[in-house]
Amino acid sequence: MLKKEDLKIVFMGTPEFAVASLDALVSNGYNVVGVVTQPDKPVGRHGSVLQAPPIKTYAIEHDIPVMQPERLKDDGFVATLEALGANLFVVVAFRMLPEMVWSMPKYGTFNVHAALLPQYRGAAPINWAIINGEKETGVTTFFLDKDIDTGRVIMQKKYAIGDEENVESVYNALMKLGAEICVETVNEIIISNGKPESMPQSEMEANIPTLHHAPKLFKDNCRISWQWQAKYVHDFIRGLSPVPGAWTVLVTPDNKETVLKIYDSRLAADADIDMPSGTMVRQGKRLLVVAAQGQAIEILSLQLAGKKRMDAVNFLNGMKNVEDCTLA
Repeated sequence: MLKKEDLKIVFMGTPEFAVASLDALVSNGYNVVGVVTQPDKPVGRHGSVLQAPPIKTYAIEHDIPVMQPERLKDDGFVATLEALGANLFVVVAFRMLPEMVWSMPKYGTFNVHAALLPQYRGAAPINWAIINGEKETGVTTFFLDKDIDTGRVIMQKKYAIGDEENVESVYNALMKLGAEICVETVNEIIISNGKPESMPQSEMEANIPTLHHAPKLFKDNCRISWQWQAKYVHDFIRGLSPVPGAWTVLVTPDNKETVLKIYDSRLAADADIDMPSGTMVRQGKRLLVVAAQGQAIEILSLQLAGKKRMDAVNFLNGMKNVEDCTLA
């Protein structure tokens, strides 16, 4: 019979999201024998300062050995990993592992993914769930296999997305939920003597009409199109707020263009809708932006390139000719 003390865990992750799961394992007395994370990241104007990943900082504070390989197939790294003698790998918000790594431990390698698989496979599941106007998301644990986010599902926990929630609030909620499911999955592995029940995602897909994916976010796919439906524009904004931020281009009457990030918005039901898409209208202290089919969006907070983030009132105070400008 497998016991708690029989497990030797290697934890793999990088951002703050992963720290909650690692802390849950450590706080619950599991034997985490090593941590694998990304190399320190150059920061600052000249990249002369190296910043440690949040996982590394936590591991050092708790005297857990840290590995930061440039290449996961590096012979030295693989040998060091094998020498730890771990029989379970736990992955949270890390990069794709080669088979020689994920197949190494006796009890397998499981991942905590911030979505209800098989929906939203990919690098940005929280963002895309909100962008697509989902009412529900969650976290999933699954065993890694050769393809990204396709392994057998072990457990899931659901989370209801509020109508006005943005990435920050859902991220924080799923970070906590992820830590809970991480510990519960490890417990299930113990109870099942290393063989927890799991379901192939192919069986789950049979009941899903449309599969949504969660591709990595780049600058180009964070740009707002004012030809979209207003509801989608609003969801797009909150799905990228506060990071990386949805953006558009402010065009002044003399055709000067400035990048404008938008962080908070809401549908403006009482706005005059008989205006071209991208037109900005001053209504008292409110800034309205027209989207497709005449619906309007009220912008609550925004940021011009090179300026600080501000609310709509301060923006309007500084933009006396706002109605002569457009967004593109």
